[in-house]
Amino acid sequence: MSAQLDTLREQTRGPVIGPDDAAYDEARLVRNGMIDKRPAVIVRAANAGDVMIAVRFAADQGLTVAVRGGAHSVPGFGTCDDGVVVDLSAMRDVRVDPVTRTARVSGGATWGDLNAATYPFGLATTGGIISTTGVGGLTLGGGIGYLARGLGFSSDNLVAADVVTGDGSFHVASEKDDADLFWAIRGGGGNFGVVTSFEFRLSPVKDIYGGPMFFELDRAADLFRLYREFIADAPEQFGGFPAYQIAPPLPFIPEERHGTTLALMVTCWAGDLDRGEEVLKPFRDLAPTVAELVGPMPYPALNSAFDDLYPSGLRHYWKANFVKELTDDAIAAHVEHGAQVPEMTSTMHIYPINGACHRVAPDATAFAYRDANFATVIAGMWPDEKDDERNIAWVRDYYDATAPLSEDGGYINFMAEDDQDRIGANYKGNYDRLRQVKRTYDPGNLFRHNQNIPPA
Repeated sequence: MSAQLDTLREQTRGPVIGPDDAAYDEARLVRNGMIDKRPAVIVRAANAGDVMIAVRFAADQGLTVAVRGGAHSVPGFGTCDDGVVVDLSAMRDVRVDPVTRTARVSGGATWGDLNAATYPFGLATTGGIISTTGVGGLTLGGGIGYLARGLGFSSDNLVAADVVTGDGSFHVASEKDDADLFWAIRGGGGNFGVVTSFEFRLSPVKDIYGGPMFFELDRAADLFRLYREFIADAPEQFGGFPAYQIAPPLPFIPEERHGTTLALMVTCWAGDLDRGEEVLKPFRDLAPTVAELVGPMPYPALNSAFDDLYPSGLRHYWKANFVKELTDDAIAAHVEHGAQVPEMTSTMHIYPINGACHRVAPDATAFAYRDANFATVIAGMWPDEKDDERNIAWVRDYYDATAPLSEDGGYINFMAEDDQDRIGANYKGNYDRLRQVKRTYDPGNLFRHNQNIPPA
């Protein structure tokens, strides 16, 4: 393989890192500390040409391809054993066109990169909850975030994408060109190629009114019931979600409450700032808060507010489901299991996906669950290997209690590696078409380090 890697180095602009290189051990790391894989080679691409060469190299050598953007994949799909890692992390350019209200975003950019570029123009698009997340991974899975009720998912705001497919060829996919490919990458994950550039539609969003509100744990059921009723017809500029959270040692939380398990409501009002207090009033009327940090702030500040809680190297195990109705039985299950959250870095979130998300037909993109109102995630994250069994058991027990009260499928960006048997359920009526598109653009299933859709 040494000679082949030398040839690969001659053909690429970015570094080619093999097992014998000093940079190898650092270059093969992903954020999930449970993942320890040894790829045959890591190509840190400088441009789309490097990606094309890396994909062709993998195909020629009979190797699989793992694609790394922000490296946030919970199952560690941004790396692999004995394959080619196409690392896009050096490709982070963002160019904003304020006239057309669009942004051209390179495949390795994070939401922090995108938000920093769009904020001075008073523009934004739906991103995630953590700003260190890669734009690519989040968007390809659908893209749930604070602005989704008003703007739709990240993938709903995608105008076009540059894609390198399984044969190493380059495509500009849009509604007009390679329309099947464009349809599939809006929710179908990384199954169809490496996206080297995204073009997003932007909307006027600059400062928001919101932030976290902590309540006593015994008010969790009341919070969930209020949220269920409020979000059904709340103005679409409101994006927020309830959660469980062990109080971190932050200055706005009373010191004596640090380490206490609390109910949390994270709020985001992207409308007229003068209306922010009025919109949040139902939550203020629910009960006195233990602590809060609510007020006007730049949208990028909220999008990055939890970054420090989730550093690289934590161990991750997550489960997820879509939910149509947050029933009383479901709330009871959340109250029982959420209160047992084992780590400050673990949590459960219930994201709202109604509003603008419902105005897209279920077969208009690969994202099929346009009739769901919520996307839940049970996110186990902890620092120490000795706590693996306890934390995984919490996630599984919580999931087992809530899954029968949920839809069969879930959001692929929240899924664990052992969820491969749920792929068909995740896409419902779109699954067969996705398999056909996979056969066209990746018939050899070169891109299988993902929630994998096998070619028809």
